[in-house]
Amino acid sequence: MKVVLITGSAGLIGAESTRFFANRGFKIVGIDNNMRKEFFGEDASTDWSRKNLQREIKNYVHYSEDIRDTGIMENIFKEYGTDIKLVIHTAAQPSHDWAARDPFTDFTVNANGTLILLEMTRKYCNEAVFIFTSTNKVYGDTPNNLPLVELETRWEIDESHKYFKYGIDESMSIDQTKHSLFGVSKVAADILVQEYGKYFGMKTVCFRAGCLTGPFHSGTELHGFLSYLMKCVITGKQYTIYGYKGKQVRDNIHSYDLVNAFWHFYQNPRVGEVYNIGGGRHSNCSIIEAIKMCEEVTGKKMDYSYSEKNRIGDHIWWISNVNKFRSHYPNWQYKYDIKSILTEMGEHI
Repeated sequence: MKVVLITGSAGLIGAESTRFFANRGFKIVGIDNNMRKEFFGEDASTDWSRKNLQREIKNYVHYSEDIRDTGIMENIFKEYGTDIKLVIHTAAQPSHDWAARDPFTDFTVNANGTLILLEMTRKYCNEAVFIFTSTNKVYGDTPNNLPLVELETRWEIDESHKYFKYGIDESMSIDQTKHSLFGVSKVAADILVQEYGKYFGMKTVCFRAGCLTGPFHSGTELHGFLSYLMKCVITGKQYTIYGYKGKQVRDNIHSYDLVNAFWHFYQNPRVGEVYNIGGGRHSNCSIIEAIKMCEEVTGKKMDYSYSEKNRIGDHIWWISNVNKFRSHYPNWQYKYDIKSILTEMGEHI
């Protein structure tokens, strides 16, 4: 049986990938030790997700292991060998703020863990496709140097700029910028994934994502913007906006749309590829626009406060240009936009 090995398998993208590929007849080897709970507390635990996967999916095998443990990873890869046709690496420490508290853990999870997985793939299943969920934070705060215009509810890029129509493409430099320590560890992983493709000829890809979201996100204040926002409006918990007048813009892509992009890449893989991926001009919002939409969906008023201090390395305006991916995989299309994402969230939280 064809095997897909998925790290972070109980997380938002990992669980979506598990269901997606299991429905297409693959055996799923899931690796997830619920470090999200360690990072962000009980509310962020993915244990409920793991239990659901084990209950629902008969061809799912779970390993509660740490991707930084070379010996254990080697044993898992050795067991399945060339049956592994695809590796989807979603496990990560995903927060700017948390990384600054514990840089060693952040770097070893994000960078060293990725190196171990790449080397095990090269050693035991080097024909497998290796998909890495990178991040737009590899560009650091360079996007904040773009010519931005303040509008009533959002920051927007000047209409004359090349990025206005479609968003930021892969040509933006990742050098000479403030990344946050999280961004640095993801840059290291991103370049490793590219190098294993370009140097060893492996079928690797970095998806540099905007905000990843969906109804089954274990959102917390430090990670999971839309999910946490919707939780706050439904429960009445106060939400804090950090800087930029709440007009900072994010593009948001539903977990299904991202995993469907994985599927398209898997069917016709390339070597050492990089794609910006996100909601693009199709699905984006500022924080105050998102608050208004959450209120409309739930019929409740949001209790929020404002702090002048923005998060270090935070983007004022980010919209992904997905045209490169679309040019390579023209049959891929969005299923969700920002309003349908929030409506679905409101029904599930």
